[in-house]
Formats: sequence, C-alpha cells, structure tokens
Amino acid sequence: MKPVLLDVAGLSTTFPTGRGPLIALDDVSLSLDRGRTLGLVGESGSGKTVLARSIMGLLPAHAHRQGHVWFEGQDLAALSPRDLRDIWGREIAMVFQDPMTSLNPVMKVGRQITESLRHHLRMGKDEARTAAVDLLDSVGIPEPKRRADEYPHQLSGGMRQRVTIAIALACWPKLLLADEPTTALDVTVQSQILDLLQAKQAERSMAMILVTHDLGVVAGRTNEIAVMYAGRIVERADTATLFAETRMPYTESLLASIPRVERPSHTRLQAIAGRPPDLVTRPGGCRFAPRCPYAQPRCAEEEPPLLPAPTPGHTFACWYPVGTPAGDEALARNTASNEASNKAADRAADGR
Repeated sequence: MKPVLLDVAGLSTTFPTGRGPLIALDDVSLSLDRGRTLGLVGESGSGKTVLARSIMGLLPAHAHRQGHVWFEGQDLAALSPRDLRDIWGREIAMVFQDPMTSLNPVMKVGRQITESLRHHLRMGKDEARTAAVDLLDSVGIPEPKRRADEYPHQLSGGMRQRVTIAIALACWPKLLLADEPTTALDVTVQSQILDLLQAKQAERSMAMILVTHDLGVVAGRTNEIAVMYAGRIVERADTATLFAETRMPYTESLLASIPRVERPSHTRLQAIAGRPPDLVTRPGGCRFAPRCPYAQPRCAEEEPPLLPAPTPGHTFACWYPVGTPAGDEALARNTASNEASNKAADRAADGR
C-alpha cells in the first residue's frame, strides 16, 4: 500500500526575537492524500503561511523547526537544502500570495518558467521555450508568445498571479501549496484564479493546500478544512461537516464575519472582538479564551486538546463546544452575566 502523500507530525516552528522565542507553529499534525484539497483557514498571524513554508522547508536560517514532514514516505525535515531543491518545483510547488515579490523583476517571464523546466526535466532551450509558452496559454494569458518576452511589471496583477501558477505547475508537481493566491485582486479576478487552480488540480490529479483567511473561499473548493488559531489547528473536518456541525467557537466567529448577500444593504459587518494572543508571551489555557463568548474559568486554566466529534474525521479543541448542551449552557451563562453587568453600569450612570 502506498503511503499517504503528505503526513505532517508534531511540526513546530520557532523564531528567536529580542523578547524571547516566538512559537509561530505549535505541534501541528495533518495528512493529505493524492488528489484532495485541504483548506487552511484563519486570521492573519494564525500560522497558515508558516505551516506552508515549514512543509516546504522555506524558512529563514534563524528559524528552528521540529517535527516531521513525510512526503511519499520520505522525511523532508531531514533533508539538506540541496536535496530539497530537487524536490521544490518537481514534487512540491508553491504559489505565493504576492507575485510582485515572488517573481524576479529583472527577468523576463518566459525565462522564469524555463529555468525549472531545464533544471528538473532537462529540456533543451527551444523545447523549454515552447513549453513555457504553452503553459502561459494554459493558464489563460492572452498572446502568450509576446507575454513570455515581457517583465512582471508589464503585466496586470491577475496576469502576474497566472504566471506564478504557470511556474508552479511547470513540472507537474504532486502537491501544490497555494498561499493566499488571490490577495489584492478584485473579486472577479479572484474567482478566475481560484477556478483556474481548481481546474488544473483536477486535470493533473494534484493534492492542494489552499491557504486563506476567508471561509467563503474554501466553501466549494476543498474536500477538508483545517482552522488555525495562534499556531495550532483548532478544528478540522470535511468541508460539509465543518459548515453544518461547527464545534469550535473561533470557527463560528469566522463564519459569522463572512458578508452575506441576503443581508440588507449597509448591514454592519460582524468582527471578532479583541486581538490574537502574543505568541511570545502566550496565555495559559485556551488561546482563544480572552475573545470567546463561551469561555469559562476552565478555559483560562487548561488548554483543550483536539477532541473527536461524533462525525468521523471531525476534531476540535474546545471544552464548551458550539451546539452542545455544555456549550449552550456556557453561552447562556455569559450572556446573562453580561446583561447584568450592563444593567448595573446603566444604573450607576443614572445615579451620577
């Protein structure tokens, strides 16, 4: 039996800072098989990009990584940078969130594609050039021959992102990491880029990790979703289950913050109160507790592990899960306490 394509076990990444070690990724484990898509969701700073880069091994020299990243049975975490370069592009590829910083500004687009073709597939110059033009055409860039001889600054944002996708797909990788691939693009272009990624994934039977802060983006484009908060996975399930049977209050808050077409015009958007925790001086207990409407004293004292839900494959990290008697009771208790506090404050204000 073939091993799972990607198996991440106990992966942690720490960055030294002047204030002490910053644990950006904390004991993350996940797996992904061939042809499937995992959505990785969370606010900025939750650890999504660090996880993607830790899987690839694309970390600064001062970063400290622990744990294992098994790819087709081979532990990538044990490989040298030189050995990893033979895997990047050929086996695993990445689409970065900002094409202007990931593309070489002084190198023509075509050459940026042919480099990987010549290195990994040992193509000749003319053969690689023809393949590069075909790739640009396949990702929907008009006049691909002309565009191949242009520089990144001569292209629109949407076309630059298509170029990064063409580079990532050039050597037919088995796993594609797409890190916020629609950042700074307008809504129409966002949809086109996501549709393109989905079509290329199906065409090539790739596995894909789609990193985003928007649950709406992954709703119809993934098989599974993992929600991250403060460097940890706090809920994971297949996509339909996560939306129908949300258990983690943070996931519920992310869902509530999605703009909805059915709401009246000018409806105020819902935001998650407070800020994510400082990852240098992390609080004890559940890291979401200071912002959580369900939080109880236990949440500030004990960090919940990933617990299994009744639905197979669904796990969550919460002592008072959404939609359970314990969660309903905790929410009702907090709501009553807040109402009592507000009334007391109103009486005190009237007394002045």
